[in-house]
Amino acid sequence: MKKFIVSSALFLGCSTLALAATGGLDGFLSNLNVQARADRDGFSARISAQFGVPDAQVRVVMSSVPTPADAYMVFQLGQMTHQPHDRVLGTYKANKGKGWGVVAKEMGIKPGSPEFHALKRGEFQLTGAAPNVGDDSANPGKGHGRSNGHGGGNGGGNGHGKH
Repeated sequence: MKKFIVSSALFLGCSTLALAATGGLDGFLSNLNVQARADRDGFSARISAQFGVPDAQVRVVMSSVPTPADAYMVFQLGQMTHQPHDRVLGTYKANKGKGWGVVAKEMGIKPGSPEFHALKRGEFQLTGAAPNVGDDSANPGKGHGRSNGHGGGNGGGNGHGKH
């Protein structure tokens, strides 16, 4: 009887770990789809606010992809790669069914990079708030551009006398 109880507890513990490990990007996207089904207008408005695009553009993208979560990912990868969402959407459509990892690689996110690991783990949020200037929380990892993060050139200023 003790063996049965121990075996059952071990099985349940392993099952719980397996469920936790399967979360990642798929779990995040599934959660987004649940949110979108509950409040499609609010979901669209939050994407609009977070990524700084007009709600009408969000709705166009949402109507161009199979799920609302895919629309979120179009804007998220656009932000991560500093490329327009329509380019991400084109890459997504060209690689239909291959997954967001393939799209990310096509967009220039290297496998093994912090950005790629964040993508696989689903380390994103739909907050509905624009990221703060200088806040890199919407872009996990480093190496998003060519800047060294110390300003726009000689002296670290922007060349306009205002900082």
